[in-house]
Amino acid sequence: MKLEAVDFNAPDAAERFVESLRSTGFGVLKNHPISQNLVSSVYENWQGFFDSEEKMQYRFKPETQDGLFPAEVSEVAKGHKKRDIKEFFHYYPWGQCPDDLREQLQGYYDEANGLAKILLGWVEAHSPENVSSLYSQSLSSMVDGSEQTLLRVLHYPPMKGDEDPGAIRAAAHEDINLLTILPAANEPGLQVLGKDGEWLDVPCDFGYLIVNIGDMLQEASGGYFPSTTHRVVNPEGADMTKSRISLPLFLHPKPEVVLSDRYTANSYLMERLRELGLI
Repeated sequence: MKLEAVDFNAPDAAERFVESLRSTGFGVLKNHPISQNLVSSVYENWQGFFDSEEKMQYRFKPETQDGLFPAEVSEVAKGHKKRDIKEFFHYYPWGQCPDDLREQLQGYYDEANGLAKILLGWVEAHSPENVSSLYSQSLSSMVDGSEQTLLRVLHYPPMKGDEDPGAIRAAAHEDINLLTILPAANEPGLQVLGKDGEWLDVPCDFGYLIVNIGDMLQEASGGYFPSTTHRVVNPEGADMTKSRISLPLFLHPKPEVVLSDRYTANSYLMERLRELGLI
């Protein structure tokens, strides 16, 4: 299995992108409309935030899940016992954010959401009839006006050498949401688990956009679109001294959206947050 970047502007881009999602759970896009200068600037500004003491003023609120999640409360991936080696900030337009960072981050949030809706349209257009008949409403309308879509600013600090044995930057997991939109991070490390059981490096050329299926789309499509296991491995050698910033946008439906006979978007999300120990 090999992940190849699809040119966003190619005439067959939608078809090739959805085929990649279907076969690997991941799609990689190049020449997409999100500004790379904006992404670079967000990385730089938020590195400054994570390096500052000011960040502790924005500690997350358990009832709303917005704000800073320090390393000591980082996630334990489902089925794992060790905390991931990371800290992160949950941004919602309605939530807390440093004033000097809000305008830029909201700009990125809007750009990424706009592209995400296009990609959901591609997924729907290339779903076979027996799959699209399972969708309770169009995929793009599931997220219209959603206040649940989450932008996470992730910081993986440099490795000190005293990390918990067995702990890695992000243990193998699947995402909860419909689609995750992720500009290539400023350092490599993202891997996806192939159907053959082998870990595959996700292309991380700067300017690429990585998209993966979450559990909610897998649920809504009756398993046709697979939510694929992925992880972020620890760096080695000189790269151990480097921070890694990444900017995943987790596309979430409105709470009342019906995913399947078993779940609404809200009931699914609450079940998974309990499993992760975040609520």
